Amino acid sequence: MARSSRHRRRVRRDRHGRGLRGPLYPATLPAAASRAEKFDQLVLDALEPIEARWRDQLTKLDVAVDDVPEIRGAGGPVDDGVLHDGAVPLSRLVPAGVDRTGLPTRARIVLYRRPLEARAKDPGELAELVHDVLVEQVAGYLGVEPDIIEGGE
Repeated sequence: MARSSRHRRRVRRDRHGRGLRGPLYPATLPAAASRAEKFDQLVLDALEPIEARWRDQLTKLDVAVDDVPEIRGAGGPVDDGVLHDGAVPLSRLVPAGVDRTGLPTRARIVLYRRPLEARAKDPGELAELVHDVLVEQVAGYLGVEPDIIEGGE
């Protein structure tokens, strides 16, 4: 079937002689990663030594990252079992259970990226804070003291 002239494929062009638009940095440079991607990697780096030591006990636990905590109505942030600073939660441990459809859900630690970034003054402090929050939440999940989680690291 032939296409009419109005359905032609659009061709990118260089209108003002400055070259075609593209990424500012090559994908291989760290600057090419977004803040969210950098934070995700920071969480993975912080989780690695904890998971290496406690792998058998953490097989039914997921770790997730959200930008900000969920808000219920005008009452403010959700605050049930949350490690938090003031009124803004930094993370949340969601116990295993059953969802609305009756399917079982796994336990999950959710880290909130924006509140954690806002609390840290520099990247080094953010890495420490993420580590501390993960240690607290894993300790809560396993029912042990945080010092025990960090003991072998």
